Amino acid sequence: MTTILEPSSATIRVARPVPRRVTPNLFAISFGLAGLAQTWTNAVHVAGTPVAVADALWLLTGAVWLTTLAFYVRSLLTARRWRAELSDHVFGPFVSVPAIVGMLLAGGLQPHAPTAALALYWTSLVVALALAGHLLAVWALDDAPSTHWHPGYYLPSVGAPFVAAAEAVSFGHPSLAKLLFGIGALSWVLLGGILLHHLVGQERLPKPLLPTMAILLAPPVVAGNAWFAINGDHVDTVALGLAGYAALMIVTQFGLIPAYRTAPFGPGWWSFSFPYAATVGNALTWLVAAHVDHRRVLADLMLAALTAFIALLAVRTATALARRTFLPPAPVTAAADVAAAAAPRGVSSPEPRAAA
Repeated sequence: MTTILEPSSATIRVARPVPRRVTPNLFAISFGLAGLAQTWTNAVHVAGTPVAVADALWLLTGAVWLTTLAFYVRSLLTARRWRAELSDHVFGPFVSVPAIVGMLLAGGLQPHAPTAALALYWTSLVVALALAGHLLAVWALDDAPSTHWHPGYYLPSVGAPFVAAAEAVSFGHPSLAKLLFGIGALSWVLLGGILLHHLVGQERLPKPLLPTMAILLAPPVVAGNAWFAINGDHVDTVALGLAGYAALMIVTQFGLIPAYRTAPFGPGWWSFSFPYAATVGNALTWLVAAHVDHRRVLADLMLAALTAFIALLAVRTATALARRTFLPPAPVTAAADVAAAAAPRGVSSPEPRAAA
């Protein structure tokens, strides 16, 4: 016989996992993997590395990108915050990253399935440019204190056009590539002055956002990669100027190491992955363009260091996910909405029941 016990005076509390928020900066994982895959693809021509390694990394990138996209969309719909996501001062700029990764994946897919790759590229490009324009409008109308600005604000209108420019060349659209390069360069100049003013003259970034300082390295190296794609890997005045600024940002990264050590491990640490991968990719192109001796040895060393670094990030991420410390807790209001949606209708405070 089964007896249902209805607690009257005592309340049975059941421990539930803390809801976790899936934030758009999680796409930095697939972004970094795409950068690693692209670097290995470049190394095939520079150092004769196996094509199979690059292809395997592209497959891994696509799997991580699609998985993250599914969880992110589900989180947005569940928490009902999709309208406010673009105006979020911390995470808003990262909403463009899925489209940027889509363009990179299109480049990796192009040798194997040109039609599907072209469709993915154009879809991602349209989404990226639409988001860039909308985000610029949001920021222009924002009257909140400017201290929330971080280097991730480069991503929508600087990073996306530069990446799109390089991929446009591979799809046979050199004029489009120059147009996109111009968008990225002008946005870099305009946003760069504002961003550096806030970083230098305002309060220090919160510790979880300190790793985004690695994104300062991205504009010159991603622009350098795009320009080499446009001019056919020739060393000219523009390439030298971009390389000089990239060298300055590399030195800056060394100076930021003490600050990076204070940042807790979380999704923000993947901000290092793509800028550093793009830097190695740019360096590989320079080895060929400048006719550097022993370039195969140098390429192997750089590839090994980059791959080991991203593998370390992946291991630490897997460990943090297992311990449920990687994702941030969901906001209280979102958690309440989830609980309310899961509760039976007409029941405001459901009493737990135990069966024996």
